[in-house]
Amino acid sequence: MRTLISTAFISLDGVMEAPGGEPGYRNSGWTFKDIEFVPEAFAIKGREQSESTALLLGRVSYQAFSPVWPDMEDFAEYKAMPKYVVSTTLTDEDLVPNWGETAILRSLDEVAALKETEGGPIILHGSAALHHALSDAGLIDRYHLLVFPLLLGAGKRLFSATDKDTQKLTLVEHEAYSNGLQKNVFDVVH
Repeated sequence: MRTLISTAFISLDGVMEAPGGEPGYRNSGWTFKDIEFVPEAFAIKGREQSESTALLLGRVSYQAFSPVWPDMEDFAEYKAMPKYVVSTTLTDEDLVPNWGETAILRSLDEVAALKETEGGPIILHGSAALHHALSDAGLIDRYHLLVFPLLLGAGKRLFSATDKDTQKLTLVEHEAYSNGLQKNVFDVVH
């Protein structure tokens, strides 16, 4: 079974919305505001690309990233790997032609089936609604979290507010950086 890894920038109060400046959120671009850049804090991002074998996105994140990421050197390794977009509305005509192999999945069952295929880790970026559904369904195996020393208040949260059974996590890697960021890597106990 393939490992599904959720990676996210989150504020201390759990907000994941618009960290890179995506429009429509009042605190958009919060990862760049008043936080000193410390390269070692972001080393996990390069590691994610080299260790992953597929990229998973929800429709909204796909539509935000696909016009930009294919031509960005920072995300070059994602271009070559298969991409999967979970959407009930996108069609093949909506997919960008310059980002390599991309398939549309229509349900969580199709994501579960993808996890059963041969291959290495699948990385999930952004995709708040999809993240909520996958987490609530118990389909995420690992979390890579960069926690920013900010309280943002309102905004899309990494985890849903669904009333569910406790899900135990094991901290497998962590580090604090001089700029206040914390890296926390958790495995989900299944």
